[in-house]
Amino acid sequence: MDTIWWVVIAVAIAVILLAVAAQAYMRTRRRSGLREQFGPEYERTVGESGSRRKAERELAERERAHEDLDIRPLTEAARERHLQDWQRAESRFVDDPELAAREADSIVRSVLQERGYPSEYDEQAAAVSVDHPRVVERYRHGHQMVHGNGASGDERTENLRKAMVDFRAVFEQLVEDVEPAEDVEPAEDVEPTPATRR
Repeated sequence: MDTIWWVVIAVAIAVILLAVAAQAYMRTRRRSGLREQFGPEYERTVGESGSRRKAERELAERERAHEDLDIRPLTEAARERHLQDWQRAESRFVDDPELAAREADSIVRSVLQERGYPSEYDEQAAAVSVDHPRVVERYRHGHQMVHGNGASGDERTENLRKAMVDFRAVFEQLVEDVEPAEDVEPAEDVEPTPATRR
């Protein structure tokens, strides 16, 4: 075989190795970017899908779908209306925890819709995870505490209290732009208080 063919083969192998290395580098950068963008939502999605590749495709798809949304801040009038609704819901908790927690869930969903997020719950949670990856788990947890079955009596009341705390964190993020503390777990052990910070 001529020397020229060995050079051609060596160049072809080098090109293939460079392409593989570039692809691995891009995949690593993409993974890092998704981890940074989605925070704990990245690991949750990986755990649910059972595959990093599937999870990363899903998260990338969420970003693409999110680009088509018209997310906007609340008007001052809408913000005030939602703050009043929230205060009423929290004030009802002692007398009727079930009603208060369901109202809190409804208020958060209403705020999301008014801001331009989808109306269907799963799509809504997916879109929220793009903008607010640190509170979306609290949104899901609160929703599950309200709509989950099986608990009764004191256990049900405790689940509703946890839902109120979770929904308050989401509400404050969406309405008041208050970032939740990163080290605070969902359903922290704090009693609901009116969201009145300005």
